Amino acid sequence: MLKIGILNVTGYGGSELVRILHNHPEVQLKSITGRSSAGKKIGEVFPHLNDYQLTIKTEISEEVDLVFSALPHKASAEVLGPLIKSGIRCIDFSADFRLPIDLYESIYQVKHPYPELLKNFTYGLPELFKEEIKQADNIANPGCFPTGALIPLSQFFKEANAKGKYTVIIDSKTGISGAGRSTKIDFNFSEINDNFSAYGLEGHRHQPEINYHLSRYLKNNRKDEEESNAPQNIIFTPHLSPMVRGIFTTCYVVYSDNQNVKINKKNTIFTKWLNNSPNVKDVRGTNNCLMYFDEPNSTKMRSKENDNVYRMISVIDNLVKGAAGQAVHNMNLMYGFPEKMGLDNIAIYP
Repeated sequence: MLKIGILNVTGYGGSELVRILHNHPEVQLKSITGRSSAGKKIGEVFPHLNDYQLTIKTEISEEVDLVFSALPHKASAEVLGPLIKSGIRCIDFSADFRLPIDLYESIYQVKHPYPELLKNFTYGLPELFKEEIKQADNIANPGCFPTGALIPLSQFFKEANAKGKYTVIIDSKTGISGAGRSTKIDFNFSEINDNFSAYGLEGHRHQPEINYHLSRYLKNNRKDEEESNAPQNIIFTPHLSPMVRGIFTTCYVVYSDNQNVKINKKNTIFTKWLNNSPNVKDVRGTNNCLMYFDEPNSTKMRSKENDNVYRMISVIDNLVKGAAGQAVHNMNLMYGFPEKMGLDNIAIYP
């Protein structure tokens, strides 16, 4: 039985992880931490998790094999550093181990507390890096927006038979839970309800993550070396939508001239291409990613005027496939458990 610890269980990502692990037959939750709720039973903070009689503490207090960290960036690395050095394996929800040191520090404007440990982490997007994850000791769980964009874009560019210059436009809408459990006025019900807004227009932190890992994936998987790098011009705009869960992403690939791109729409254990655009409720509470792609010359998208534009749509649950569910999938791969163990459920609808 794998003994588990969770750092910052009182956030949405941490509490969702507890819910998912409740049905995992190969793990035992031994220790949980939280800053403001230390000393309370988890059921006092989250009544839906009352089956667990664990007390929230300020640090991991029991012997564990694996720690999940749902702490924010920098704080996560500060706590994980000593644990990793003591031999405990880790899966980090934060951005602390997702990027090379120079890129990370320039984006997040902090000094990394343990740069020497970056080499110990594998980027945990199974649809792109499954074999690496199987051999990994520690996992950097991807961001939610990169997950929704990288899965369809990686298949498109891996399979695309087109040449020439192109621009990628990523338009993403997220539910309010993506902002975490915040008291900030912008996230209050009266501000969010019946409203819609764009943010991060000065440059969102997830854009370089998308570019870096798409480039790395394609470098290893494209046959034509000259076209192996990801597009240098990615335009990413996130939006805040008046829903609790979900990310709805539309990706446009715009070529400089007319193309006739065909791709092999490959499904994986948690991803599926559909014939029509999916809805966010189709994946609510699941680790699935559902996608749609405009076929060349289809009446839905193709016309003489836009033969150089290709559109893909994806939907994920930002708390599951975008966070806790993906972390459990990574754990399953690391320890040789069946990939769907603890994650084999259907969407909550409506």
